[in-house]
Amino acid sequence: MSILTQEQAKAILDKVIALSKADACTAQLMGNIEGNIRFALNNVSTSGSVSNTMLMVSVAFGQRTGTASINEFDDAALERVVRRAEDLAKLAPENPELMPVLDKQEYKPSPTFSQATADIDPAFRAKVAEQSINACKAEKLIAAGFLEDGQSFVAFANNKGNFGYQKATSFNYTCTVRTEDGRGSGWVGHSLQDASTFDASKDIEVAKRKALASADAKALEPGKYTVILEPVAAAGLIGFMMMSFDARSADEGRSFLSKKGGGNKLGEQVFDPRVNVTADPWNEDVPTLPWDMEGMPRSRVAIIENGKIANLGYSRFWAKKQGKTATAQPGNLLMAGGTKSIDDLVKETQKGILVTRTWYIRMVDPQTVLLTGLTRDGTFYIEDGKIKHPVKNFRFNESPIIMLNNIDELGKPVRVVGDESPIAMMIPPMRLRDFTFTSLSDAV
Repeated sequence: MSILTQEQAKAILDKVIALSKADACTAQLMGNIEGNIRFALNNVSTSGSVSNTMLMVSVAFGQRTGTASINEFDDAALERVVRRAEDLAKLAPENPELMPVLDKQEYKPSPTFSQATADIDPAFRAKVAEQSINACKAEKLIAAGFLEDGQSFVAFANNKGNFGYQKATSFNYTCTVRTEDGRGSGWVGHSLQDASTFDASKDIEVAKRKALASADAKALEPGKYTVILEPVAAAGLIGFMMMSFDARSADEGRSFLSKKGGGNKLGEQVFDPRVNVTADPWNEDVPTLPWDMEGMPRSRVAIIENGKIANLGYSRFWAKKQGKTATAQPGNLLMAGGTKSIDDLVKETQKGILVTRTWYIRMVDPQTVLLTGLTRDGTFYIEDGKIKHPVKNFRFNESPIIMLNNIDELGKPVRVVGDESPIAMMIPPMRLRDFTFTSLSDAV
């Protein structure tokens, strides 16, 4: 029962709404079938498939709310979960910021479903693991990786007649390759919409090459360097920054977009003019649901335009308080770039450092989005347009706001899912000036 049709889902939701005695009722059905295969030390360690379907019911009596969930769908179970939500609502304190449920909305479907991805079976996953492992064994390298794919649906309805339904698929592959002596490490990751375009035998070559090349790393003095951040490395920092594009936190003086004396920096030049970031649920490379968690319809919206803050997110409560129009939370992020590859950027770099990944990123100062973290899985010194030698990993202290004001060049954007942001992004590789490394790390 994991993937319900629109008709099946609506029949259940209509029953739930009819059962409720509350002032407001919203019901949401979610189901998924997820498959995975994990390998380590050149052997498959786990493989499996998990399916689940869940109903969540939220009700309100005035400003008091309650929520309950269940994974049974007979009539008695549906009534039970509705009554549980209502009982909880009667016990809850009033929420002064609670907004009424949405009236009926129009949602334009987005291309979140790929039949090729939905058709993935255990044989497909086994082949991915086999290609990854055998390629490494042949060169006495050790592979550890994870492939996770899935198909899902979400449907919701409320007592004002609003309804939405859509199916989606997902596909994420990562692999870390190490030398037998543990001195070299390389990584590759791939997030796709359509699995028919995936070839593990090509991806694994990237991780192998970096593992072999990163052995015998030399120490460089910490300091400010020209760096080339690969897309996944940049995504880790940019994902953190984009969480601050909220009007309320800016208006209340809690973010880097706050102005001294009150208000926010909407319309102001904050970044290099080459920085352009949009959200677009219908983008073919990174499509997302056409509504957010509240059911607000998403639209294509510019967030940063030519370095200026083009739009901030307004929740329904904050929009009403400030006399603004409420906006949906974005489901993806698209950063514009150029046409050059990472190799092209390297060839044009006189001296610098290539960073494959950033990880263990933590916030140091929310007001400036100063972040700290580490490089990993392949950090290399560039001289005269060539990779000269691997270098030991660094700890960095850097703000993406400063980083995006020190751009030398942006390459061609690719799809990534950042470690610090669960939403899909299109991020270009980027060459940056004066990136701050504060200390060395002995980790490989």
